[in-house]
Amino acid sequence: MIYKFRVILDAKEDVFRDIAIASNATFADFHNSIVQAFGFQGNEMACFYLSDEEWNQGEEISLVDTDQGRVMEDVSLDELLNKQQTKLLYVYDFLSMWTFFVELADIDKPDPKEGYPALLFAHGELPDTAPEKQFKTTVDSLENDSDFQLGIDDYDEMDFDENWN
Repeated sequence: MIYKFRVILDAKEDVFRDIAIASNATFADFHNSIVQAFGFQGNEMACFYLSDEEWNQGEEISLVDTDQGRVMEDVSLDELLNKQQTKLLYVYDFLSMWTFFVELADIDKPDPKEGYPALLFAHGELPDTAPEKQFKTTVDSLENDSDFQLGIDDYDEMDFDENWN
């Protein structure tokens, strides 16, 4: 089968690519297709995350083995994606944080006249730099996070030199 994806840059302007790829292709193959479709050099780290309907980040599929999850080369698209699980997040270049919303739009039979992977449609131009991200949190979420439960007196017990510079 052929998976048809829409890959959308997380930006104000509409920039997206539609890509068709064999369902048994690996996530590494899909990563390479995205890199080519958007004109990246392909020499940066990247990862996919499974996502739910609200685009919340789930399980990681990384380009290299990081002991944090699965590796792109070892996982085929059809192992994790189907009509119920259609959404992914894709991050390219961890310093610039190019972030994409990826959605499985269709599952079709292969066209014998077509080679895969294939760029089906391109809209918009990639900006020169990655769009800036606005990270939002609430004071309540920080107060409930155990990493942020320090009081002003707790810093005396920490091992650091306050006159380091």
